[in-house]
Amino acid sequence: MRITFIGGARTVTGSSFLISTDMANILVDSGMFQGRRELTKRNQLEYIYDPSEIDAVILTHAHIDHSGLIPKLVKAGFRGKIFSTKATADLCELMLLDSAHIQEMDSRWRSKRNFRKGLGEVLPLYTTGDATRSLKQFKRLFYDQKFEAAQGIEAVFRDAGHIIGSSIVELLVKDEGKETKLVFSGDVGVTDQPIIRDPSTITDADFLFIESTYGNRLHRNIDESKEELKEAILSTVGGGGKVIIPSFAVGRTQELIFYLAELYRDGFLKDVPVFVDSPMATSATEIIRDNPQCFDKETHALLSSGETPLNLPTLKFTRTTKESIAINQLAGGAIIISASGMCTAGRIKHHLRHNLWRPEATIIFVGFQAEGTLGRLIVSGAEEVKIFGEEIQVNARIFSIGGFSAHADRNGLLNWASHFRGSSPTVFVIHGEEKVSLSFAKALKSELAFDAYVPHWGETIKLKENKEFQTLSITETGEMVELKGSRLLKDISYIKSKISKIEVAGTQAEDKLVYEKIKKIRKLLMELED
Repeated sequence: MRITFIGGARTVTGSSFLISTDMANILVDSGMFQGRRELTKRNQLEYIYDPSEIDAVILTHAHIDHSGLIPKLVKAGFRGKIFSTKATADLCELMLLDSAHIQEMDSRWRSKRNFRKGLGEVLPLYTTGDATRSLKQFKRLFYDQKFEAAQGIEAVFRDAGHIIGSSIVELLVKDEGKETKLVFSGDVGVTDQPIIRDPSTITDADFLFIESTYGNRLHRNIDESKEELKEAILSTVGGGGKVIIPSFAVGRTQELIFYLAELYRDGFLKDVPVFVDSPMATSATEIIRDNPQCFDKETHALLSSGETPLNLPTLKFTRTTKESIAINQLAGGAIIISASGMCTAGRIKHHLRHNLWRPEATIIFVGFQAEGTLGRLIVSGAEEVKIFGEEIQVNARIFSIGGFSAHADRNGLLNWASHFRGSSPTVFVIHGEEKVSLSFAKALKSELAFDAYVPHWGETIKLKENKEFQTLSITETGEMVELKGSRLLKDISYIKSKISKIEVAGTQAEDKLVYEKIKKIRKLLMELED
């Protein structure tokens, strides 16, 4: 069995991992690279494998850095099934179409600029048509429901506790007469998040692939974070300023609504308008409400009592551009939650352009800011940033409140991984910036005595016996990965299985002609295998 690290290796975006056996080729995730230009250029590269040879995609969750290149994969010839939880598939209907719209808008803008320079058209990475076609290939499943992902590969989703529908993937892979268990952590959530359950505990694996987004740092206590959020909001709106919160449309926005609703019930924010200015966040909130199978016990208890966890009387969802513009013309204090969470696109950039230069305004970051993003520049202390080509002074108060992260921190990840001690897996540290992944690998070795390795982008490894592995190559741009499970072998296996079914049914005893044909096919198969 071979594993190729297509993305999510020494970077926190673009997660995608190719598993190749004698009988199958599958992907775990097909994420988009985000952040600095060096990374986003990777989205435009040709695949280092043949998409038509991929049998299936197993998707851990809906965030674009895990799902965003699925339409491109379909456009390039992938025709297999995309396995995910029901909630993840529901969210992808929203997020992939939105991503395609952004690709088309970006294409038109870049093409217009090129035409003025006498250059050619810039084609979108994929279109809404590609995204729509990809959605037809989704297979909706539920947690703890075993399924055959491809020949010789059995899988099951466990709750990752990151966002609604997010999954840890357990794979049982049969290859060359051996059975190997792989576990992909996806993005591991924190315990005691509102609405959703805590991450599932898994105790055994031969090889563990674990994320490391916050692998070298600790989150603040959630109660301290909630208190800081309250103080930042009240001191701003009390002075007539606006609070701008860049937030991921899925997960983080709903968590913020939950905490703001708590403040409202406690007597704060009674007259403070709260806007969720993101059509995607609005639709995502509706999807979350429609997936109660993912709720934790506390949320079910709240619902049983007649309360709703996302009920905030002063809350208004805005969908249209006209409504969005009107928010910035509103006098007095207000709270504006808008996407994207890293300020790379969406309406948040307009709200920052209108408020970042105002000393009475406050910008509150509640999520991870990747290298090269506008959000990272602001939290790093930039005095001036460029938004829509205009230089904007950073005069607003800036808060970065880490306690609201949906990712487990260093201790949370170590605690989750500690349950594997009995099986002592070989660990591959993925989905983290290089220095963070390397730091977390050291922690896994020193604190849990695991063999931990940080793979490179494009690296192909061979999994061997006794939980050992060997690096076969590190693929350069333009080179192709040799897929182990060729179409020929899979077709031969398919024909064999069909013949076996005919023989079990006893057809050869009833129909001499069929039996003679089977004998000829067997002879041909033996020649092909030789």
